[in-house]
Amino acid sequence: MITAEQEAWINHLSDQESVIIEPYDPSAPQKFAAVKQKVQEVLGTNARVLHRGATSFEISGQNEIDVYVPIPADQMDTAIETLISAFGSPRSRYPNERARFAVYEEGKRVDVFVINETCSGWINATKFDHYLRTHPEMLEQYRLHKEAGHGLSLREYYRRKTEFFNEVCAMADREEQRG
Repeated sequence: MITAEQEAWINHLSDQESVIIEPYDPSAPQKFAAVKQKVQEVLGTNARVLHRGATSFEISGQNEIDVYVPIPADQMDTAIETLISAFGSPRSRYPNERARFAVYEEGKRVDVFVINETCSGWINATKFDHYLRTHPEMLEQYRLHKEAGHGLSLREYYRRKTEFFNEVCAMADREEQRG
């Protein structure tokens, strides 16, 4: 099931652009470390900078590295403005929720997300990440799911990915309720 907010976001995506899924890039951890250092040089060494997404799981993906910087809500605007000075304007910005910067490290695109650590998007992403790390069979399903998305339109790929994401979060919720 997809929420109305997710549906609106999915519908803004291209139905013409195709997704290309590529094998895991073993240089991703080093490239993540270089970007992490750059972010911490700008925001301070105490800034949490986390490697997430396909490359953090060492599986196939869209040939980019996802980096998340969870920030308290009252520090979002300051952090974003500070990163603008280092990385330029964000590619997308959702007030009080997140901003995405596209950075390149040795030719590899790195999406740096500054995200409100109290928003549902971050809370659910953390739940999803933890569930896949503790349930290898679901991580394998995620890998297969991503690889099956090769060639789909951007819109259809993210529709299917969002449905999978929501299913995993629901499983994590049920597991948590059982204790």
